[in-house]
Amino acid sequence: MSTIEKEETVQSARRGLLVFFLILVPLTAISYILALTVTPVYGLLLMWAPGISSILTRILLREGFADISLRFGGRRTLKTIPFILLLPVAVGLVAYGTAWITGLAEYTGHNGNVVGSLAGAILIQMSIGTAMGIISSAGEELGWRGYMLTRLIQARVPKPILMSGLIWGMWHIPAILIGSYYSGPSLALSIVLFMVTISSFNIIISLLRLSTGSIWPAVLLHASWNAIIQDAFDRFTSGTNAYLWTGESGILVAVTLVIAAWIFYRRSALVKQTARL
Repeated sequence: MSTIEKEETVQSARRGLLVFFLILVPLTAISYILALTVTPVYGLLLMWAPGISSILTRILLREGFADISLRFGGRRTLKTIPFILLLPVAVGLVAYGTAWITGLAEYTGHNGNVVGSLAGAILIQMSIGTAMGIISSAGEELGWRGYMLTRLIQARVPKPILMSGLIWGMWHIPAILIGSYYSGPSLALSIVLFMVTISSFNIIISLLRLSTGSIWPAVLLHASWNAIIQDAFDRFTSGTNAYLWTGESGILVAVTLVIAAWIFYRRSALVKQTARL
């Protein structure tokens, strides 16, 4: 690729990002308003706001859809399935398990059968919960990893994976501020911890998308995380300070994901190929 072609790619990516955010910001605001004042079903519109914004941007700028990576990715993607399903379980067992054992949060299992109750919920969410979660997670991933991440890289934005994680996190902050998302006893601390959690998770999900060349590992990991953490571990956890230690704004979850992201980052072959990510 010539210097002129490279510069054209950079400018095209920057133009795409501008249009993407010009659509995303008002669409997100409208989705929040509808979800709060009309009916919760508009929460699905909120999760699809990034995807809709990316689709409209592609149409308006005539970029096409070839680079969205909707192909499954073959063996490279299949190899990620066990990791995709087990990562949330591992993070949950370490973070929530520590909270339960130390008394920082309470385990609310049924019939005194700790292993059976939790194991059953995890298995259901790994299968049915993840499958159902694809509907909403696909909306976010078409926008975040299917468009924004690749354009940040092409636009030569410094540390594009880190930047995409920060943007993704800030997109959730209004939900925390209005009390419809995770929030512990300290709102400011919850926001900081949530940004650490989502930025760490973003490293993993972004490298999966880039290394496989497919958007599906990102969609599946997003869906399995939401299902297993929110609908299994969260539902079996209670206590006055439960959200201080657990949940996506919890200290233990944030610390555990930072460690997981560091390990995954260090072992990623993609990172060894380029230091820019």
